[in-house]
Amino acid sequence: MQCDVLIVGAGGSGLVAAINAHESGAKVIVLTKEYPTRSQTCMAQGGINAALGNAGEDSVESHIANTLKSAHGLADESSVEFLCSNAPKALEWLDSIGVPFSRTDDAKIAQRKLGGASSSRACYAQDYTGLKILHTLYDRCLALGIEILSERYLLECITNTTDSNLDVSGVSVLNKRSGEVEIYSAKSVILATGGYSRVYNTHSTNSVSTTGDGIATAYRAGASVSDMEFVQFHPTAMKNSAILISESARGAGGYLLNSKGERFTNELAPRDEVARAIDDEILKGEDVFLDIRHLGEEFIDEELPQERKLARLYENVDPVYELIPIKPVAHYTMGGIEVDKNSQTSIKGLFAVGECSNHKVHGANRLGGNSLLELVVFGKQAGENAASYSKNKSQHISVDSSTCSLVDDAMSNDTLINFYEKQKELGELFYLYVGVKRDKSTLEEVKGKLLDIKKDVAKMGVEDKSKIYNTNLIEFLEFKNILEISELILLGAINRDESRGAHYRVDDMQEDDSRFKAHTVINSGVLKYED
Repeated sequence: MQCDVLIVGAGGSGLVAAINAHESGAKVIVLTKEYPTRSQTCMAQGGINAALGNAGEDSVESHIANTLKSAHGLADESSVEFLCSNAPKALEWLDSIGVPFSRTDDAKIAQRKLGGASSSRACYAQDYTGLKILHTLYDRCLALGIEILSERYLLECITNTTDSNLDVSGVSVLNKRSGEVEIYSAKSVILATGGYSRVYNTHSTNSVSTTGDGIATAYRAGASVSDMEFVQFHPTAMKNSAILISESARGAGGYLLNSKGERFTNELAPRDEVARAIDDEILKGEDVFLDIRHLGEEFIDEELPQERKLARLYENVDPVYELIPIKPVAHYTMGGIEVDKNSQTSIKGLFAVGECSNHKVHGANRLGGNSLLELVVFGKQAGENAASYSKNKSQHISVDSSTCSLVDDAMSNDTLINFYEKQKELGELFYLYVGVKRDKSTLEEVKGKLLDIKKDVAKMGVEDKSKIYNTNLIEFLEFKNILEISELILLGAINRDESRGAHYRVDDMQEDDSRFKAHTVINSGVLKYED
């Protein structure tokens, strides 16, 4: 099957890219691992940043300053300026296509304050902001007649060499329904496949699908990745289920309390600081709780209905009357596929957007409310630029392979070792030693255990040899991507001998601008630092 612009991933960034590529005149096909309405975007609760000034004085300049401060010196100022200055237009566009934002008494888009922000800047739709944005984007794609093919699992990016440069020519995917490998030829490809928080297994707010597939695939194809060591831990996930309680709960005035009922930190400090403060309390033997009881039932049911529902369902507590037990867990990955000012990777015609990409706007610690903004602003850019690239490409490169060694190897491997057990083991190791706090010696130990697991991959495979809906096969392929992503995280974390934002080294607790005020870029196993 052929198209001008092929988009892999149907979350917010993928759908925004699809709409803009379509409106630029390109023939667009969207492939998605599951279904669009199940993407990680629907889990974003707190809001989307834009300096509208609807809830008090604000400015684009303040938004830029807050973003740069949160990034700890690792954000690209021109990229941040592009993001923040385009935010009001992005909100205007979302409003125009029907996103049902909460409103002020005078019918303006309602805004609230999130951590690290100097103003009430996050536009929201109760605490379902991402979900309502996603559903509206999906409705828009359907109205435009954009073709969306669900249950296609990305296997490889197909490339060829043109004038000594790698050039993308399509992708191979596994059709989960039929079990067949499918090939899609495209003049340009946009990866919008999400992040890699599920490296931490159950210690993540993310869905089980966020296994870094697009990043691992692009890296194998020859693209560079950057800043993989920076993983943001959200301070307030529920203790037993790791399900997110939105920052909007603290933005509305929620307190963080220890077992003694004491407040111990500034609840609206940047996420890395709050997560470490909670971790300090837990290491002292304290339990930690989120308290929103004082906000009142009417306010909670109006502004935070999902938080109440989730707490009651998964923690068996009613936050109107009870404290919510919480802990920090992996939430957002700042690193990803290296892209340029046009959202293009180091492979010609291959673009990346959303959490799988690194546009260098989050640096060492993402500002709350900027992730949804990123997917709209850079989704538009990626869609338009991919469409433009495809118009200037004269013809499709012939792609006729219908087999994939990844699938063949998985099906033929021995099953002497249970890969599910190894995945759980790795997740525990990463949560304990590559998490909120790190040190070089234990990072090296985790690397050694990871390499041992990788050596035994040939002894791991799938028990289920069927073709139709073989989830065992998909999960094994995801596991192999997790191994690849884990090694990239460790390579960056071990070599960055400093503490900066979400990368906190207890053996090197200061920022070292002389050596490390630079991005960690990895290509073909070689690490270097670039400004």
